[in-house]
Amino acid sequence: MASRKAFVKQVQGITFVGKTDSNHWVTMDGPETFGGSNAGIRPKELLMIALGGCSGSDITSILSKKKIKVDEFEMNISAEVADEHPQVFTKMHIEFVFTGKNIPIKDVERAIELSITKYCSVTAMLKKAMPIEHSYRIIEAD
Repeated sequence: MASRKAFVKQVQGITFVGKTDSNHWVTMDGPETFGGSNAGIRPKELLMIALGGCSGSDITSILSKKKIKVDEFEMNISAEVADEHPQVFTKMHIEFVFTGKNIPIKDVERAIELSITKYCSVTAMLKKAMPIEHSYRIIEAD
């Protein structure tokens, strides 16, 4: 079984930097009202970005292998948060938005399905904690 490691270090207050085996640093912080300096992304927000990055990578790869050209691809991710501490995410929604000419709907739907049900490890982990819903839009380019 493979393993991964992360290193996280306090910079000041609740400002932290971290890196993983890929050796890329990320800064995490909180608002000034909570002892932070507002110098980085919130740790919980990284989960939302991780979901988009993981699923987006799968979908891009699948569509590319099918030789489907997409001019732009973006994701809008939203999450509902519990009112009480630890204020966990209780539900997420990811909207996939594709822009291009004559993008085949069936191939888009299949790529999304494969990512969500088979390939995206972030989705697999997060859906054990909460429901993850998805939708998509295809915008026809001029």
